[in-house]
Amino acid sequence: MTDSRPDAYAALRIPAYRRFLTMRMLMTLSIQIMSVSVGYFVYDLTGDPLMLGFIGLAEAVPAIGISLYAGHLADKHNRRNILAICILVLLLCGFSLWLLAFHRAELGAPLLLTGIYTVIFFTGIARGFFSPTNFAFLPQLVDRETLPNAITWNSSTWQVASVTGLGLGGLLYGFVGESTTFAVMTVLSLLAFVSILRIAPRPVPHTDHIETAMVRIRAGIRFVFSNQLIISAVMLDLFAVLFGGAVALLPVFAKDILKVGPEGLGILRAAMSLGAISMALFLAHRPLNKNAGKIMLACVAGFGVCIIGFGLSEWFWLSFFFLFLGGVFDEVSVFIRASLVQFQTPDHMKGRVSSVNSIFITSSNEIGSFESGLAASLMGTVPSVVFGGCMTLLVVAVTWWRAPKLRSYDFSSAEEQKE
Repeated sequence: MTDSRPDAYAALRIPAYRRFLTMRMLMTLSIQIMSVSVGYFVYDLTGDPLMLGFIGLAEAVPAIGISLYAGHLADKHNRRNILAICILVLLLCGFSLWLLAFHRAELGAPLLLTGIYTVIFFTGIARGFFSPTNFAFLPQLVDRETLPNAITWNSSTWQVASVTGLGLGGLLYGFVGESTTFAVMTVLSLLAFVSILRIAPRPVPHTDHIETAMVRIRAGIRFVFSNQLIISAVMLDLFAVLFGGAVALLPVFAKDILKVGPEGLGILRAAMSLGAISMALFLAHRPLNKNAGKIMLACVAGFGVCIIGFGLSEWFWLSFFFLFLGGVFDEVSVFIRASLVQFQTPDHMKGRVSSVNSIFITSSNEIGSFESGLAASLMGTVPSVVFGGCMTLLVVAVTWWRAPKLRSYDFSSAEEQKE
């Protein structure tokens, strides 16, 4: 009897896709090291949780502002080359952070903070281009049948790199200081730049070059907002993570509540990724098929419950457990949303649709960081996290009521449900 299960390693057998994953892993390592180390660096300089929120805001504003135009370019120009330019800019940003950290004693806190937020602003611009282009480039490396498997490995690779990057960022910062941490980050970006150049450029999707940028951008926006499946999935992610984004406050929990320092912060930051990796590996071998929409809604609700539990916990390992379980739930939601958007979007519009999606993702993650910092400064750290988890549950309830197509969505009939 033959095994009818899908090949769990189908995408990994494609050389170009393996190079893509290498680039993705290296860039994620670099970005996550920056995330944990910059956050602790700023909190170490200021002791103010609101300043952590401003880190997210400094990155979100340029990323959101440039995303729609970035999606237009990703649908009109060579996607491999756009990714290479983005990585080069992020490499220069990492080098700039190293320079600031190396001259910390000479510059003083006000000038250091100005420099840090300026660099983060430019990383926001680069990531605003990177995200929609990366999304649109992935399906050019594999065929449609292999795409779900490629999405799963892409997600799990990101999560593995997140675990390593967040943990490594905390450990490097705690044991060797910020200068070495930013130097490691810069080297990783350089290796990612080499990896993307090893992938042969893919053909530019067929497009009408007579159309203006604004016409093409409006077409992408109309497509997203006219498709109930896509808009309900991304809106669910937006509001759930916007209110449930406790990650930005982890430096406060690590230093003031759990009292575990930067090393403990790295472990806490890695907890959600560890949970997500476990689920991603499971999905690679047992992909979802039936009831994907209901499963997504249930998992976002589970994520909200875990955020509430984390906010109330005063024991380090219980906090770790809630974050780990939150990562399990979040990975299922991320996989379903990414697969749904890929299947529902034609290739010549993937960049523009992804740019709209990126705005929601950036809003949920980066502006969510600002919301968390602001709420913590107004309500207190623990009450703000518990409130955010409760709001996540409310968002799930409203989505269940208002988005019947998402509630009934499953991958087995994705073709029939394409609008």
